[in-house]
Amino acid sequence: MERSGLSTEIFGTLANGETVEAVTLTNANGMSVKIIGYGASIQSVCVPDAQGRFADVTTGYATLDEYVAQPHFYGATIGRVANRIAHARFTLDGEEYIVSANDDANSLHGGDVGFDKVNWTVTTCDAAALSVTLRHFSPHGDQGYPGNLNVTATYQLRADNALSVTYRATTDAPTCVNLTNHAYWHLSGEGAPHDAMDHLLTIPAEHYLPVDSGLIPTGERRSVAGSVFDFRTPKPIRDHVRDFADAQLRHGRGYDHNWIIDQDVASEARILAELKDPHSGRTMTLLSNQPGVQFYAGNFFDGSTTGKAGKSYHIGDAIALEPQMFPDAPNQPSFASVALHPGDVYENVIVWQFGTTAGA
Repeated sequence: MERSGLSTEIFGTLANGETVEAVTLTNANGMSVKIIGYGASIQSVCVPDAQGRFADVTTGYATLDEYVAQPHFYGATIGRVANRIAHARFTLDGEEYIVSANDDANSLHGGDVGFDKVNWTVTTCDAAALSVTLRHFSPHGDQGYPGNLNVTATYQLRADNALSVTYRATTDAPTCVNLTNHAYWHLSGEGAPHDAMDHLLTIPAEHYLPVDSGLIPTGERRSVAGSVFDFRTPKPIRDHVRDFADAQLRHGRGYDHNWIIDQDVASEARILAELKDPHSGRTMTLLSNQPGVQFYAGNFFDGSTTGKAGKSYHIGDAIALEPQMFPDAPNQPSFASVALHPGDVYENVIVWQFGTTAGA
């Protein structure tokens, strides 16, 4: 078993000469997590299966050059505003702002140079707590957003094989903030010979947000009852993920929608989703204080990128579950606001609890 503790190294050097740090956290059970400064990203998560065999269960690249050349949000922190903003514009306090359009006419995950594409500074490493804090400063006008924004991401690995990240942000002028983490998961192990579509998924939500052909929410809150979006009891993702008789699945070429857990931020983290892998016996429970979870089934993996295990990523090889406020919230008055004002503190707490189940 690997010795528990915290270690640091240089993951690589950017073209501008900046070094990108990597911090590895290992608990007494042998679970290990590597966090890199580029994008404040989760680069690896190694956890045991039901027989005690360890595997890396998240997608990612082996080198910094790949992260820079082939951005796919692998494990990255997403901001200032996760998901999509329709027509790359919004009005805040009576003033219109035009932000970076990088998804046809829309803005996606913060724009051309979102928080996933910048080198965060490692400010604190706490070996006793098995935690690392990274910081990023986003200046007024960054990707079109108003206000100087200070952001921190604190990752912690717990003794019970839970990994958490706490995002906090403050601003000196009204702005919009909706941070999340874009880790992709394959609980059989990154590079497994089969895809992640046999995973059993549970999402305790009674409604989801339908989208138009540009994947912008229509504003409707639609019941999951009797539909392919009903994950209130565990079911294999494969059952309906390519059921293109459903217009919503045609829009996203599979699941790429927000499920409604609540209407606004909660006082503490609660369960947003549960994932079980029948092949390895690994399980993952996702908790957050956020009101929504975006489930994306890896619909656009096309084999053009190769992961750490040397296997190219194809459709459905991994899935993303992103706790966040609702997509396009700046343009949807019926959604909880993502506005952040001076004196207030934005906070998103995400917990990934790993375990195993018998019978695998």
